[in-house]
Order: sequence, then C-alpha cells, then structure tokens
Amino acid sequence: MLLLISGSTFQELTCVIFRTFLKKMSRLFQAPPKFHPSEWHVANKMQCASTESQKSSSERMIAESQRLVDEIEKTTQKTQSDVNKKIEQRLEEIKFWRQELDNKLEQIIHETEVLLTFKTRLEKALESCKEPLVIAQKCLLNRQSRVGIDLVHDEVEQELVKEVEVLQGVIALLERTLEQTIEQIRLNRSAKYNLEKDLKDKFTASKIDSYCASLTNNTPDVRYADNAVKIEGNFISPEDWTDFSNINVEKADKQRNNSLSLRAMIDSILSQTANDMHKQYEMVNVAFRNRVKEVRDAKHKLEILLASVMDETALQEKNIAALKKAIADKEGPVKVAQTRLEARNHRPNVELCYDTVQYKLISEVQEITNNIQRLKDTLAQAETELKGLSRRQLSLEEEIQVKANTLYIDEVLCMQMRESVCINNF
Repeated sequence: MLLLISGSTFQELTCVIFRTFLKKMSRLFQAPPKFHPSEWHVANKMQCASTESQKSSSERMIAESQRLVDEIEKTTQKTQSDVNKKIEQRLEEIKFWRQELDNKLEQIIHETEVLLTFKTRLEKALESCKEPLVIAQKCLLNRQSRVGIDLVHDEVEQELVKEVEVLQGVIALLERTLEQTIEQIRLNRSAKYNLEKDLKDKFTASKIDSYCASLTNNTPDVRYADNAVKIEGNFISPEDWTDFSNINVEKADKQRNNSLSLRAMIDSILSQTANDMHKQYEMVNVAFRNRVKEVRDAKHKLEILLASVMDETALQEKNIAALKKAIADKEGPVKVAQTRLEARNHRPNVELCYDTVQYKLISEVQEITNNIQRLKDTLAQAETELKGLSRRQLSLEEEIQVKANTLYIDEVLCMQMRESVCINNF
C-alpha cells in the first residue's frame, strides 16, 4: 500500500530527524567517565577470575567432548561390527535356504520328469487297449452271423463279453489314473514355480546383502539416504520369512511324496491291468480253441453220419430196384395162371370140374397176387425210407454247412484276427 504524504508534513518529519541526529553526535564527543583505582583492581581480578573459570569450563568441555567422541566411536564401531556379523549371519541363512530350496527344486524337477514318463506309459497302455477292445467287439459281431442251432450263447461268447467288460474297465481305470497323473504334474509344476520364485528372490536378497557386507566407511558410493529407516507396510517378520520358505519346501516334499505314491500306484495298475487283460485274452483263446475242436468234432461226426446215410441211400435204392424187379418178375407167372384159369373156364359140360388143378390155379393166382401186394407194400415202405434218408441227408448237409460256417467265423475270422493282439506291460 502506498502512503500519500503532503509537502508540509514531509518538512516537519525532516526537521525531527535532523534534531535527533544532532543530539546523538553531541553525546559522542563528550569525555569518558573516570574510575577509581580500586575499581580498576577489582575489574582486573574479575577479568582474571572470569577468564580462569571460562578456561576451566572449556577444558572440561574439551575432555568431555573427547570422552564422548571416543565413546561414540567405540559404540559406532561395535554397532557396525555387530551389523556386519548380522549381515554375515543373514547371508548364511539365505545360503542355507537357497541350498534347501535348490535341493527340493532339483528333486521336484526330477520327479516331474519321471512322472512324465509314467504319463507316457499310461497313454501308450490306454492306446494299446483300443485294438483288443475293437477286436473283441468285432468277434462278438462276427459270431452273430452264426446260423441255426450254432447261434448259441456258448462259453466263447461268455468269455468275449467278459473280455469286453474287462477292457472297458481297464480303459476307464487308465483314463482316471491319467487324469490324476496330469493333475499331479500340474501340482508338481506349481511347487516348482514357488521354489523357483523363492530362489530368485533369495538370490536377489543375497546379492543385496553381499553388496551391503562389502560396504565400508571408505567406500566411494556410500551416501545419505532420506527416509532409509522408515519401515514400510510390506515388511514381514523373520519368523514369517522362515515360514514362507519352509512352507514351500513342505509343499514340494508333499507333492514329491504324492508323486512317488502315484508312480507306485501306476506301476501296480499297469502290471495288474496287463495281467488281467492277458489272462482274459488267454481265457477267450482257450474257449475259442475248445469250441473250434468241439464244432470240428461235431462236423466230423455229421460227415460220418452223412456218409453212412448216403451209403444207406444207395443200398435202399438198390433194394427198391430189386423190389420193382421182383414185382415185374411176377407178371409172367400171374399171367400164366390167369390165362390157364381163363382157358379151363371154357371146358365143356361135365368137364368143367373144380378139380385139383383148378384149386391149385386159383390158389396160385391168389398167392402171386398177395405176394405182389406184399412187394408193393414193401416197395412203398422202402420209398418212404428213401425219402426219409434224402431228408436226413439234406439236413445233415445243411448242418455240416452250419458247422463249416461256424468254423470259418471262429477259426478264420475271429482267431486269426485275434493273433494281431499284443498285450504288453508298459
């Protein structure tokens, strides 16, 4: 703010200032006061006493300062030495945990690699189950092509159904085990990640503490750091620090132990499933061999029966031919007898006598007629038997064809197809 002063006021103010100046100057040129000699001696003594007192105080201060400097120097050196020891101890702790973590990391990496080979074994075992299952199902489908009485729920079919069930059960078990293995590999890798992260942090902390351990009072790059002693909210306690690494180690041990148990279980499962499949495979093959032998034996018996029926048919045909010839051969005698009777019926008067000749001729005609009828009846029976033999022959031929079809299905289609099955213990 600017003050506005008038001209008259300014002149008055100037005069006041000038008068004040003159008074002060007049005092400067006045003579100094005079003191008494006693005052002079007192003043000197006071100066000496004051000086001695000040000197003693200064000496005490110097001694105290030197003592304080020495004390603080010792304290500082001791504290710095303690800090150096603590840093060395801390480095040893970090080194110990780095070794622990590194060992666990190496173990979990090795265990994961081994478990990956077990995963591959499971995948191969699972893949190897598909072909036997398809072949068993094809065998069941092919055996549906059996016809007639051979379409029977025999031991082979029972064992094939059981084989399908075993294979399906094995596949389901292997799939579940594979899922467990994949999950365990994921857990192992998670533990590995935690160990690696912890190791990385401890490596960084080790480098920092090693740098701190190398610092001395004469190190060129030491400097003041504002707010260096401020403890931020993300600091943790030494116990929490130890617990953190210990938890990572325990988790790695736990997953490694779980992985070891899982590998033992996989070994057992692969061995057991392979044994079960091989056992059932052999059971089916034995059933097939027994069934093929049984069908072949039945077919052979039928072929023997067919041969005997064909032989019997040939004999029966000869018998029929003989019967027909015998009937034809009786035409002459019956004609002769009937011609004689007809001729003797023309004897005149009393000569038309029922004599012995007449009696015998009539008896002869009756006898030959009866015999012809007997031959015809026998011929009819023989022809009926021949038809029966023909039907039996046809039935046997059809049944032999059924057996041949069954043998083709079991021995050629199924058993040869099953030869390609290879059950390995992965």
